Amino acid sequence: MPGGGPPLAPFLVASLKRSARLHCGEQLQALAAKSGLLASNAFVRNSVLAFYARLPSSLASAHQLFDETPPPLRDAAARNTLLAALARAGHLERAQRLLEDMLHSHRDTISYTTVVTALARAGHAGRAVAVFRCMLAEDVVPSEVTLAGVVTAFARHGAPMTVAVAHGVALRRGLDEFVIVATNLVHAYAVVSDLCYARAVFDRMPDRTTVTWNAMLNGYVKAGMMKMAAEMFWRIPERDEVSWLTMIDGYIRADLISDALNAYVHMVHEVDANGNETLLVDLVKACARYSLVSEGQQLHSVILKNGFDAHAFVQATLIHFYGCSGLIGLAQMQFRLSDKSHIASWNALLAGLVRRDLMQEAQQLFDDMPERDTISWSTLISGYVLNGCSDLALQLFFSMLNAGVDPNEITLASALSAVSESGTLDQGRWIHDYIINRSIRVTDNLNAGLIDMYAKCGSIADAVQLFNHASDKLSSISPWNAMICSLAVHGYAHMSLDLFSQLRRTGIKPNSITFIGVLNACCHTGMVAEGKQHFGSMMKEFGIQPTIKHYGCMVDLLGRAGYLEEVEQLVTMMPIKADKVLWGSILSAARAQGNVGLGEKAAKELAKLDQTHGASKVALSNIYADAGRWTNVSVVRKELQDENLERQSGSSGIV
Repeated sequence: MPGGGPPLAPFLVASLKRSARLHCGEQLQALAAKSGLLASNAFVRNSVLAFYARLPSSLASAHQLFDETPPPLRDAAARNTLLAALARAGHLERAQRLLEDMLHSHRDTISYTTVVTALARAGHAGRAVAVFRCMLAEDVVPSEVTLAGVVTAFARHGAPMTVAVAHGVALRRGLDEFVIVATNLVHAYAVVSDLCYARAVFDRMPDRTTVTWNAMLNGYVKAGMMKMAAEMFWRIPERDEVSWLTMIDGYIRADLISDALNAYVHMVHEVDANGNETLLVDLVKACARYSLVSEGQQLHSVILKNGFDAHAFVQATLIHFYGCSGLIGLAQMQFRLSDKSHIASWNALLAGLVRRDLMQEAQQLFDDMPERDTISWSTLISGYVLNGCSDLALQLFFSMLNAGVDPNEITLASALSAVSESGTLDQGRWIHDYIINRSIRVTDNLNAGLIDMYAKCGSIADAVQLFNHASDKLSSISPWNAMICSLAVHGYAHMSLDLFSQLRRTGIKPNSITFIGVLNACCHTGMVAEGKQHFGSMMKEFGIQPTIKHYGCMVDLLGRAGYLEEVEQLVTMMPIKADKVLWGSILSAARAQGNVGLGEKAAKELAKLDQTHGASKVALSNIYADAGRWTNVSVVRKELQDENLERQSGSSGIV
């Protein structure tokens, strides 16, 4: 070690740069203080400060040294060193306060860049923008690093205008030529959904990194522009794992599951990566939605090979997948292997059992749960409703409230549905009051449930009043459907059709259920021409493919009006096979109009679909009796006696 004199300063500076241990730095500081260099040599003093600032555990020592330095000796380098240390440690308030306390002459590009980028990374976009504006007001020239941080902050700020301001500064300063600035501009414009400007910046860039390509790709994916995204993706010179993950995520978001799975296979081969647990969970969930059992099981294998099954949320997703796929045994096995402390696994198996109508097993699992949340209660309640056990559903709902568990929208909708099926108007009013008193946000689905409940409990006036009160705030079709169908069922056909006319003026698109209500209203009033017009508009105007229920409505409408030839033509031209309900409607129409031939045909088709359908033979017997064909009556009644067929109670599947 040098004995003293001028060589000591370079030695101290070099040693402080190399040191990584606190006690070594403290010894070097003591040596600098003893030699007088700590007070007289700014380079040595700032090196000691930089050493302490570099170690996360010695930030307090750095601050103490800075505070002990006389203000005239605190130069810009010392202040910027402490600023950087505070920013790295996340002490952003102190860093910003230190910047504001600095003299104007000491606040330079490095000072402002340090604070702006730290605030931007921490998500404090508004504060980062404010500091940047102060920087420009003081005529401090920003660097490419400053602009990159500012552009990121402006993107988080969420306003296209602010991104344009940063872009303008970059253009004036010539900083837009830096790849980091241009890339962040592409990303920022994409974040604020200004893809035209994002693409313009992208296209003007002479050099692009894979990060740049990924930024533009991500913009198209987030906007749902998958065609443009695919075009961009295949143009990327060097696709990395981020490129693939972004593209696969886009396909999943767009519900293009086959493309997502194909892209995943290509990713595995091209970049030798299996993705992360989040991606695999998303892919498994997609397989669950579409019952892609083989693909989901292959993804399960990938999860096991990479050890991702250790995560509780992955375990719950696998249980959910097997439950949705109808493989309840595998779902139960996966549950036995899962972390039982994670309630999502219990809920996933519970949902799988409910989906398979295994209500006894579902109730047992529910009873065995160590804890239950809103999802647990809601799943079992909705299961009982779907299985026609509305009384049990209501009992469970009130038990849930007594247990102090707050219901969510799904719970309340299920409870209202249970009231509609087997409850009383008083119970429905109580639930409605509960929603109001708890200030629960009434969504469109809840409005639809309330309207349906009031209508089915016999209070159509309450249903209309509720709809009229909420109509200005409705944004989806479900409440409109509930009101249109309810009015039609209760015989207010003209009101139902008038409401449909109002719906068409709102811009809300009708769906399949809407037209069931509309056609049912036409049927109740015998409005054949209007019914035909609405039926024809389904495909032509709205692109809605008629279902068997829509054809059933039309058969009922035409049959009641006596247009039996058109009924036969409609059935012949149907792209789907007529069911028992439809042929039963034709049989009824044939009897009402005395059309023996059509009645015989309908009875024959009903016999093909259900040989035990005694009601069809009774109806055919009555048709023969009305026509005075007693021999045929005798034959049919003998068949009824010989086959011991029972006459079933009538029901309608139209609405």
